[in-house]
Amino acid sequence: MLHVAKFTFNPFQENTYVVHDGSDALVIDPGCWNSTEQQELEDYLKDNGLNLRRLVLTHAHIDHILGCAWIHDRFGLLPELHEADLPILKGGERTANMYGIPYDPSPTPTTFIAAGDKIQVGASELNVLFVPGHAPGHIAFHSPADGFVISGDVLFKNSVGRVDLPGGDMDTLLRSIREELFPLGDAVKVYSGHGPETTIGAEKKSNPFLR
Repeated sequence: MLHVAKFTFNPFQENTYVVHDGSDALVIDPGCWNSTEQQELEDYLKDNGLNLRRLVLTHAHIDHILGCAWIHDRFGLLPELHEADLPILKGGERTANMYGIPYDPSPTPTTFIAAGDKIQVGASELNVLFVPGHAPGHIAFHSPADGFVISGDVLFKNSVGRVDLPGGDMDTLLRSIREELFPLGDAVKVYSGHGPETTIGAEKKSNPFLR
């Protein structure tokens, strides 16, 4: 069984996730941007006796990658993401300067993730879904066994991801949601990149962008 721990970090109020089976863990979208937030994440891993095995990204917008360099320095892990988002990752320093926030540039990945891949967490696994529209290489992580999906900035409670950033497209985003997320089932819990959790069924029923 997989467990999901959520941490809300940085000025963008981004949700960072630790997914674990009680022993092995991975971090998804590390937004920790200062020593206090870094310590909070490390304390959780230590207090729960978790071995951090991988660092994976739903996409590479600046609020989701602020902790990549720290995790590499502390745990020796390189970020893994869809190759289509590599230019965004490489542009992180420029984006951080635009927002006026400190940023230690992320190391360059050597491993990329594609649709249909399986992300192992101990004996459990997450299925990789390709869900572009908010970012060109956006992916989501689905656990059929435990009934959840980590959707990044694709689907939110009563909202969807913004499409006014480079590579964004509303038609593509809505198609990703309807063709990749909705078929997962109404009971599936959605852990979003910002804000509270929701379910596929609730968003089918009440999300104004999707009715």
